[in-house]
Amino acid sequence: MVEGSMEREAGARRPAIGAGTVVLAALYVFTAVAVAGYGVYGLHPERLPQSELALRLYASSFELFARMHIVVAALVLAVVLVRTLRARWLPAFVSVCVLSFTAEHLGTGYGIPFGGYGYTGLLGLKIGGRVPLLIPVSWFLMALPSWVLARSAFPEPGLRPGRVGLGALWLVAWDLALDPAMSFLTPYWQWAETGPYYGMPWLNLVGWYATGLALMTALELFAESAGWDRLGSRWMAGYYLAVVLMPLGMIAAAGLWVAVATTLLAMSACWGLTRALAARRAVEPRRSAAVAGVEA
Repeated sequence: MVEGSMEREAGARRPAIGAGTVVLAALYVFTAVAVAGYGVYGLHPERLPQSELALRLYASSFELFARMHIVVAALVLAVVLVRTLRARWLPAFVSVCVLSFTAEHLGTGYGIPFGGYGYTGLLGLKIGGRVPLLIPVSWFLMALPSWVLARSAFPEPGLRPGRVGLGALWLVAWDLALDPAMSFLTPYWQWAETGPYYGMPWLNLVGWYATGLALMTALELFAESAGWDRLGSRWMAGYYLAVVLMPLGMIAAAGLWVAVATTLLAMSACWGLTRALAARRAVEPRRSAAVAGVEA
């Protein structure tokens, strides 16, 4: 009886696995399956079983998995946001989607700010005939974790420029894997003029950073009303990595090692800078308290 009671007490003290952990694990599983399928069959269609069903699935897989990854990632983030913030995050979501759509619409029509490019039909329904509906959603999916990671380095309310600038850098790091995977390996969008980084012009990175600054500013303006301070940076870091792993896994499977190394170096630099700044800001209050104690 005593032993059974102790086991029940230990079970009660053991923290339950949260919904955020479960849905994030599901996103990792989906990403692993998608990347494995791309590496085994996407890059080697000769390995496909010679059946009509297999060939039909292969023909639709490039549309299906890219769209599903955005949808699944959106559902995972929505679960956490709804459970944590209820509907408070929706105005910020709309703002980021409007801003990112505007940037994409200008880019696909006038080449500003990314350079000239156009989306193919692989990502589905387009708004205004040029920008797939899922694209503004995908901007939000990575803009929010980028801002939350930047906030861990600059937590004080008055440090807005630091959060905005560092968050935009986290966003650019994602594109270093995304563009080679989605425009060089697969034709989700096509550049009007090819550039030196797997066909991507360097102007695109400038456009990404400028767009990132706009999106981070929007998230900053909604920070208090949306309740971003309730979002944990550890979960957001795991979510950011889960989304990046799709294009990163694709370029690794294809052997684009320069892109892999560039992405990992950029992410490591962002992470190192974030951790260093967070550690420095954590030391400063203790140092000030110690000085005050000595003076007293």
